[in-house]
Amino acid sequence: MLFAHLIVSLPQNYLKTMMSILEGRQALKAEVMKTAEVAGYLWQNGWAERNGGNITVNVTDLVDKAIKALPALTEPKPIGVELPQLRGCYFYCKGTGKRMRDLARWPMQNGAVIRILDDCAHYVIIGDEVVWPTSELPSHLSVHARLIEKGSPYRATVHTHPIELVAMSHHKPFLGKDVLTEILWSMIPETKAFCPLGLGIVPYTLPGSNELAEATLKELENYDVVMWEKHGVFAQGLDAMDAFDQIDVLSKSAKIYIAARQMGFEPEGMTQEQMAEMTRAFHLPR
Repeated sequence: MLFAHLIVSLPQNYLKTMMSILEGRQALKAEVMKTAEVAGYLWQNGWAERNGGNITVNVTDLVDKAIKALPALTEPKPIGVELPQLRGCYFYCKGTGKRMRDLARWPMQNGAVIRILDDCAHYVIIGDEVVWPTSELPSHLSVHARLIEKGSPYRATVHTHPIELVAMSHHKPFLGKDVLTEILWSMIPETKAFCPLGLGIVPYTLPGSNELAEATLKELENYDVVMWEKHGVFAQGLDAMDAFDQIDVLSKSAKIYIAARQMGFEPEGMTQEQMAEMTRAFHLPR
């Protein structure tokens, strides 16, 4: 009874620090842990040096009334853009300066759940700790706003630095429209099957800039994965794992291409007829 009395007497902000927003919410916890699993894969693949890369997941559908009633841990912070589609939405975001390898182990110490305010231009952190989101949050949220506007089922965005894909972006002839897509599709059938829209290209643009966000949005109208020249890739998907899978198959094709070149020959690749057969057989969009 004495222990219970002490608990009741504790300040509410102290009690809040003792309980994770994930407690008792299996669906939300599963989504965050899936995101943490992806963060681990990014690190293990060598795609997430230091604090490189970002993940943002729309968890609005997994939020209950109790979460909606939670007080903010922070003062409102400007997003940098006004996004009416995101009014009242909730996102799990990797923290700025945080490492993917740490997020994989401790997702709520290296990421946070944020609430978009009614003015659609500010957000607050609601759990678990004051871990400010990535500096590229405006870009990620702009993509999420567009997905909602289109009625898309996609809920996750992933940015990472796949070694072989970034290496191929340093070769200008690969950067013409769909040139790299055709090369990567032709290396192994699974790439066309599991990344059927191919790879969009954004010429080098300052990381974190509005120009990069706008160029990415434009490419995402036709592609699910976009290459940022000499930088990395940006993918959208049903969840973080779906976005990762598309990057993973593209990366495998890049490795096959580079391995063939290292053996001293230009890989033949699948023919146009063979890829057209794939499109018909698996009812692919392209």
